[in-house]
Amino acid sequence: MSLEQSFDSNFRYVLVAARRARQLQSGSQPLVESHSRKACKIAQDEIAAGKVSYVKSDTPVHKPEIAGADIPKFAIS
Repeated sequence: MSLEQSFDSNFRYVLVAARRARQLQSGSQPLVESHSRKACKIAQDEIAAGKVSYVKSDTPVHKPEIAGADIPKFAIS
């Protein structure tokens, strides 16, 4: 598998293709004509045609502070 031009990693490409394949399996209409009937291949064809891309959010993810139980801390000396 080669890295597509619009993706910064193979991992992101796989995530986008998998999400689009799930949409296709849930009943979404294909955006391009494909010789395949499999959702994974159709999603890859859509990405290759430039019909599907991703938007990378620049906002950092903030995890909420959750007060947990008092956990004893051990000093290592």
